[in-house]
Amino acid sequence: MAREIRIQISDEAYEQLERAAAQKHVQAEVYAGQVLDADLAKARFLEGSALFIAEHAAGFAERFGGPSAASSADAA
Repeated sequence: MAREIRIQISDEAYEQLERAAAQKHVQAEVYAGQVLDADLAKARFLEGSALFIAEHAAGFAERFGGPSAASSADAA
């Protein structure tokens, strides 16, 4: 289900939003929703990735080994 929100942005930001929307051939409001949705999807993905790593990193390192000492020295 779609929800409607109201936000306030500066005139300059709205002009930039209109230009970006025009390049995509959509209304500014539609484009803003697409950008917000994509940004939130990325945040959910990164949060899920961090949780997965926290949960499975030890098991992965146990099975496949962790970074070698040489790699750690190279990174420093």
